[in-house]
Amino acid sequence: MRRARYRKKENLELQTWSELPIELLEVISSRLSLDDNIRASAVCKRWHSAAVSVRRRFHTVDFPQLNGSRVCYTKGGWLLLYRPRTLRVFFFNPFTQEVVKLPRFELAYQIFAFSAPPTSTSCIVFTIKHVNPTVVAISTCHPRAQVWTTVQYQNRLPFVSSIWNKLVFCNDLFYCQSLTGYWVGVFNPQERTWSVLSVPPPKCPKKFFAKNWWKGKFMTEKDGDILVVYTCSTENPIAFKLDQGNMVWEEIKNLDGVTVFASFLTTYANTNLPAIKRNSIYFSKICYYGRQCISYSLEDGRYHPRNECHDWGEQDPFKTIWIDPPEGFARFD
Repeated sequence: MRRARYRKKENLELQTWSELPIELLEVISSRLSLDDNIRASAVCKRWHSAAVSVRRRFHTVDFPQLNGSRVCYTKGGWLLLYRPRTLRVFFFNPFTQEVVKLPRFELAYQIFAFSAPPTSTSCIVFTIKHVNPTVVAISTCHPRAQVWTTVQYQNRLPFVSSIWNKLVFCNDLFYCQSLTGYWVGVFNPQERTWSVLSVPPPKCPKKFFAKNWWKGKFMTEKDGDILVVYTCSTENPIAFKLDQGNMVWEEIKNLDGVTVFASFLTTYANTNLPAIKRNSIYFSKICYYGRQCISYSLEDGRYHPRNECHDWGEQDPFKTIWIDPPEGFARFD
């Protein structure tokens, strides 16, 4: 009896922290700050599993200084916002709470893009407005400017600009896909030239063009390539890449390790993210009480969680947006 007790005590003393019950590890991980949670996840596989399981939760942070503002675009950890009452356009960094103001501007609708964070000398803000089927007004600005520069351009092809267009900055150019997808407008900010290219729209089943189909269209860029994703509540998403030589959209079955974060106002792509599936599209819709986002895996050919899909017709597309945190960011203070 004494020998058995000794062996039991010896076995308990030989146990390591990694052998703690997973339920206890989750409780411990949930009490840690985000940066400590990330450090704990590097200890071993069991700690990583516990830390990540409680990390995927919804957290609310209030920014009262943004009251009355509309989010228009995001890039490099910065938000571009517009305040209709005062016509104020400004950048806001939610991680540092820095503000960079731009000259006042009367915005017809919420369609913006910018080339780089406002702390960069190469930052250019771009917006486009429909004047008539053959004329658009393009306005640009940068953080050190006193006024916006607006120029009207004649279209070689009928290009109707609206809030439903998609904008992306790629290879030093601003690309704008029209609502129907038949036209791609290209603006060169250095030479201040505008051209409209006839590009056959991505080939999608007719089901993709049902009611509110325009809400489920997303465009982004990665390493010089322009990608678009079309979604439909009853079908799996389809991804395309623009063949910039022949100016045609090619369907792709693999994102080459890229993860796409899709939201109506801004979509961006990234690689090598911890605890994030590659070759997947993450949508800005949260389920399971904030524990998980809805995503679609091109490798698995299905949504995660299973039997979940994203119907943009059920959601206001202007109320959610992805933002890429700066490198080394751990938590909100």
